[in-house]
Amino acid sequence: MQKLLQVDFGFKGPFGEEMATMLKGLAESINAEPGMIWKIWTENESQQLGGGVYLFEDEASAQAYLEMHTARLNEMGISNVRGVIFDINQTLSKINHGPHLVDEATK
Repeated sequence: MQKLLQVDFGFKGPFGEEMATMLKGLAESINAEPGMIWKIWTENESQQLGGGVYLFEDEASAQAYLEMHTARLNEMGISNVRGVIFDINQTLSKINHGPHLVDEATK
Protein backbone atom coordinates (compact mmCIF):
# COMPACT_ATOMS: atom_id res chain seq x y z
CA MET A 1 0.00 0.00 0.00
CA GLN A 2 1.35 3.41 -0.98
CA LYS A 3 2.49 5.76 1.78
CA LEU A 4 2.91 9.50 1.92
CA LEU A 5 5.97 10.83 3.75
CA GLN A 6 6.01 14.44 4.96
CA VAL A 7 9.37 15.87 6.08
CA ASP A 8 10.20 19.35 7.34
CA PHE A 9 13.08 20.98 9.16
CA GLY A 10 14.62 24.34 9.96
CA PHE A 11 16.49 25.63 6.89
CA LYS A 12 18.32 28.93 6.45
CA GLY A 13 18.50 28.73 2.68
CA PRO A 14 19.16 29.23 -0.07
CA PHE A 15 15.60 29.29 -1.41
CA GLY A 16 13.94 29.50 -4.82
CA GLU A 17 16.07 29.29 -7.94
CA GLU A 18 19.31 29.42 -5.97
CA MET A 19 18.19 26.35 -4.02
CA ALA A 20 17.10 24.64 -7.25
CA THR A 21 20.51 25.21 -8.81
CA MET A 22 22.41 24.10 -5.71
CA LEU A 23 20.36 20.94 -5.08
CA LYS A 24 19.71 19.78 -8.65
CA GLY A 25 22.05 16.79 -8.32
CA LEU A 26 20.41 15.75 -5.07
CA ALA A 27 16.97 16.04 -6.66
CA GLU A 28 18.04 13.82 -9.55
CA SER A 29 19.51 11.22 -7.18
CA ILE A 30 16.27 10.98 -5.20
CA ASN A 31 14.58 9.48 -8.26
CA ALA A 32 16.73 6.37 -7.80
CA GLU A 33 15.64 5.77 -4.19
CA PRO A 34 13.91 2.40 -3.79
CA GLY A 35 10.13 2.67 -3.79
CA MET A 36 10.03 6.44 -4.46
CA ILE A 37 7.24 7.46 -6.86
CA TRP A 38 7.40 11.28 -6.63
CA LYS A 39 8.50 14.17 -4.45
CA ILE A 40 7.21 17.70 -4.06
CA TRP A 41 9.84 20.04 -2.64
CA THR A 42 8.60 22.51 -0.02
CA GLU A 43 10.16 25.72 1.26
CA ASN A 44 9.10 28.66 3.37
CA GLU A 45 11.69 31.41 3.44
CA SER A 46 9.82 33.63 5.92
CA GLN A 47 9.64 30.81 8.48
CA GLN A 48 13.05 29.36 7.53
CA LEU A 49 11.69 25.89 6.70
CA GLY A 50 12.56 23.31 4.08
CA GLY A 51 11.20 19.88 3.38
CA GLY A 52 9.20 17.74 1.05
CA VAL A 53 6.20 15.53 0.51
CA TYR A 54 6.90 12.13 -1.03
CA LEU A 55 4.87 9.23 -2.33
CA PHE A 56 6.40 5.79 -1.79
CA GLU A 57 5.27 2.36 -2.96
CA ASP A 58 5.13 1.03 0.61
CA GLU A 59 5.84 1.80 4.25
CA ALA A 60 9.19 -0.03 4.32
CA SER A 61 10.51 2.17 1.49
CA ALA A 62 9.22 5.35 3.15
CA GLN A 63 10.74 4.40 6.51
CA ALA A 64 14.11 3.48 4.99
CA TYR A 65 14.22 6.77 3.09
CA LEU A 66 13.26 8.78 6.18
CA GLU A 67 16.06 7.19 8.21
CA MET A 68 18.65 7.75 5.46
CA HIS A 69 17.49 11.30 4.75
CA THR A 70 17.45 12.27 8.44
CA ALA A 71 21.05 11.04 8.78
CA ARG A 72 22.06 12.96 5.61
CA LEU A 73 20.45 16.16 6.91
CA ASN A 74 22.13 15.71 10.31
CA GLU A 75 25.50 15.41 8.53
CA MET A 76 24.71 18.73 6.79
CA GLY A 77 24.19 20.34 10.21
CA ILE A 78 20.38 20.27 10.01
CA SER A 79 18.70 18.96 13.15
CA ASN A 80 15.13 18.75 14.38
CA VAL A 81 14.03 16.82 11.30
CA ARG A 82 10.36 15.90 11.52
CA GLY A 83 9.12 13.05 9.36
CA VAL A 84 5.64 11.51 9.41
CA ILE A 85 4.38 8.60 7.31
CA PHE A 86 0.70 8.68 6.37
CA ASP A 87 -1.81 6.32 4.83
CA ILE A 88 -3.63 7.74 1.81
CA ASN A 89 -7.38 7.79 1.40
CA GLN A 90 -7.44 6.93 -2.30
CA THR A 91 -11.15 7.61 -2.76
CA LEU A 92 -11.05 11.17 -1.46
CA SER A 93 -7.66 11.92 -3.02
CA LYS A 94 -8.96 11.01 -6.49
CA ILE A 95 -11.84 13.46 -6.07
CA ASN A 96 -9.29 16.19 -5.38
CA HIS A 97 -6.95 15.17 -8.25
CA GLY A 98 -4.22 13.60 -6.07
CA PRO A 99 -1.07 13.40 -8.23
CA HIS A 100 -0.11 10.03 -9.70
CA LEU A 101 -1.94 7.85 -7.23
CA VAL A 102 -2.06 4.24 -8.33
CA ASP A 103 -5.36 2.48 -7.81
CA GLU A 104 -4.48 -0.57 -5.71
CA ALA A 105 -7.38 -2.54 -7.23
CA THR A 106 -5.98 -2.19 -10.78
CA LYS A 107 -2.34 -3.01 -10.00
